[in-house]
Amino acid sequence: MSGRWLAKRFGRALVTLWLLMSFTFVALHLSADPALQILGPEAGPEAIADFNRRWGLDRPYWEQYVRHLGRLAILDFGQSFRTSDPALDMVTARVPATLALMLPTAVLALALGIPLGVLAAIRRNTLVDRAAMTAAVVGYAIPNFLVGILLIYLFSVWLGWLQPSGIVDWRSWLMPVATMASAEAAVFARFARSATAEMLGHPMMRTALANGIPWPQAVREHALPNAAIPVVTVAGLFLGSLIGGGVITENVFAWPGLGRMLVDAVAARDYSVVQTIVLLIGVTMVVANLLVDLAYGWIDPRIRDQRR
Repeated sequence: MSGRWLAKRFGRALVTLWLLMSFTFVALHLSADPALQILGPEAGPEAIADFNRRWGLDRPYWEQYVRHLGRLAILDFGQSFRTSDPALDMVTARVPATLALMLPTAVLALALGIPLGVLAAIRRNTLVDRAAMTAAVVGYAIPNFLVGILLIYLFSVWLGWLQPSGIVDWRSWLMPVATMASAEAAVFARFARSATAEMLGHPMMRTALANGIPWPQAVREHALPNAAIPVVTVAGLFLGSLIGGGVITENVFAWPGLGRMLVDAVAARDYSVVQTIVLLIGVTMVVANLLVDLAYGWIDPRIRDQRR
């Protein structure tokens, strides 16, 4: 891996984050007035003017934008309009709860989706294949919020087995993890099946079998490694969304994570908190993409040699 390749990737990451923060800044400042959202409609003109003056919102947009970028350059993420607490401290305090929810989801989705997709490809056009792909389509098609509501109704309202919201004990993880893992496992299964089926029909498989290599060994040593690249791409996108991927589910189950904080901060137009969460999500995606690129070189030595 050359230093030039790393420099290009780093430069693209900086440009991506700059565009992301610029878009977030413009979108927030073109929306509702944060003074009215936080102080309420009963606030008088003097209170609103004092709020805007205190937080620098009375300055021209270009000046606010330059000041915002200057603060980010020195890792100053600002303060919350609602609590005056540092935005970075508020956000990092919610990260453990989000990761505690998303990491088991990632493990379960990968453990279910990839083997199911590979099995469906190996048993192509059989009952196993049709059943697996039907389950994948259904799991992907039903929105997360609907799955969450159905699980709450079944296991909390009707059966009374599980707590519908918050973190009480280990059982609090069951419904939100199942809600997200069902959709993600469906995505992994579909991609794994498609990639594996393509490799099973590749001429190299016929060559390997003609050379006397047993079918299981040919699948393990030739088909699966070559089918891994598209699956790794999808897995990387999912891992990059670990921070922001649970927004809907966290709100359905009142989970005290970043997703719920983001919705509340957007509703209140709490600029610093929203921008900090969005930047964290962007950094996570950039790091995930870099790890995926590195994984490509590990899976396929030809890619690694080309970078050198």
